[in-house]
Amino acid sequence: MEAQKLDKEISDKISFIAFIVPFFAETYKMNMQRAFFYLKKYGAWDYLNRHWWALHTDSAEYAAKDLYEYCYENGGLR
Repeated sequence: MEAQKLDKEISDKISFIAFIVPFFAETYKMNMQRAFFYLKKYGAWDYLNRHWWALHTDSAEYAAKDLYEYCYENGGLR
């Protein structure tokens, strides 16, 4: 039973990340590769992987803005 729960959580995490990164790219007018490297460079990729559960409970707009703000606080451009 525990393995099924873990599999579901991993599946949910992958689904959310697969949704939010393209949404972030579209929102901030980036292609997918640039969005990924932007998130990675400014620490938001790790933030996303650690806090995806909380981010997925908000609207997509808020989650993308939160990631962008996280990048900005860590040296990303406005």
